[in-house]
Amino acid sequence: MSKKTLIPIGPYHPLQEEPELFKLYCDGEIVKDIKWETGYNHRGIEKLSESKTYEQIFFLVERICGICSTSHPFAFANAVEEIAGIEVTDRTKYIRSIIGELERIHSHLLWVGLAGHFLGYNTVFMWAWKYREPVLDLFEMISGNRNSYAMFKVGGVRRDIEMAKIPVIQKVLDDLKKKADMLTGAVMDDPVIHARIRGVGILTKQDIIDYGAVGPTARASGVAIDVRKDDPYAAYPLVNWKVITAQAGDVFAKAEVRLLEIHESISIIEQCLDGLKKEKEGDIAVKVKEIPEGIGIGRAEAPRGEVFHFVKSDGSNSPVRHKIRAPSYVNIATFKKSCIGQTIADATISLAAVDPCYCCTERMAVAYDLNSGDKIMNANELINVSVRKTNEIRKEIKSQL
Repeated sequence: MSKKTLIPIGPYHPLQEEPELFKLYCDGEIVKDIKWETGYNHRGIEKLSESKTYEQIFFLVERICGICSTSHPFAFANAVEEIAGIEVTDRTKYIRSIIGELERIHSHLLWVGLAGHFLGYNTVFMWAWKYREPVLDLFEMISGNRNSYAMFKVGGVRRDIEMAKIPVIQKVLDDLKKKADMLTGAVMDDPVIHARIRGVGILTKQDIIDYGAVGPTARASGVAIDVRKDDPYAAYPLVNWKVITAQAGDVFAKAEVRLLEIHESISIIEQCLDGLKKEKEGDIAVKVKEIPEGIGIGRAEAPRGEVFHFVKSDGSNSPVRHKIRAPSYVNIATFKKSCIGQTIADATISLAAVDPCYCCTERMAVAYDLNSGDKIMNANELINVSVRKTNEIRKEIKSQL
């Protein structure tokens, strides 16, 4: 048997926006095995959350990911509002959904542009990023920020969308429809793109189930999961839309799903704008006196897939436990399946195809004593501590039932 060659991707690599190390073990040009090393970006956000008030945590979790910075506030709000038994107003639901879908559009356009760049198709890169700019301008008009919009709070949103802004938003959407049609056609009909990414990085339906993958990664393999349909929240049960799927499970199918989801997101936003016109006098928030003791689970469909927040409250102004799972945490693991058997050139676009966000995903790998520098525990020991703590919480919950 020939000796395998190690080819590292990362921890610093032009393909990756963040530091992460993938070790490709190759026989010639073919990837035979892949190993992933994490831990470069852990920021301790879950622990920081325990020292912040519920009001402050929204600004903290927004910074888990710069691209989908409203997905985590969405999930956190859903979790805390479940604890407090809060039902937000319809106007709040429409505004939240508008922000969420505008973010989905800008995230998908960003990915399509980067995918084109990785493939050497820089025309797609320049088109996609040019069309994304008016969407970011809308964020700035609505919230004052192009990223990290600071729109969410417990019980509502911080800023209204005034009636005078609705025609401006609609005009941008009308222009975007034509551009999205053109971009979709350019990608879907180009024989060079077909030759380059069809049949590359395939994940079967069973692979998706085995790895628990979510979002466009799952939907591109025919698994029609979407939190907006499966566990409806905000305005999603109030408007008509469909879950976009494809069947091939390759890189092309993932591009197809994202491009078609842009059109679906435009439709959702237009229906939410109509809802705002009907809810002219609606409040954008309800009064919240305190967060009672309890447990809440919040889910939201980020551009990459399900965001999950678990919040445990003891009745004080801060959570005693805040657990976060981003979609990349499960999606990145699928690289093991999609990259093996591919050429080195195909492995890089297969890695990029799930739109990984590494800073969202990071978990602590080793704990050290700050003063002595001695290692206290490794990853497995940390997991054991977490399991013990989980069992303690489980027993506590059962005793209260």
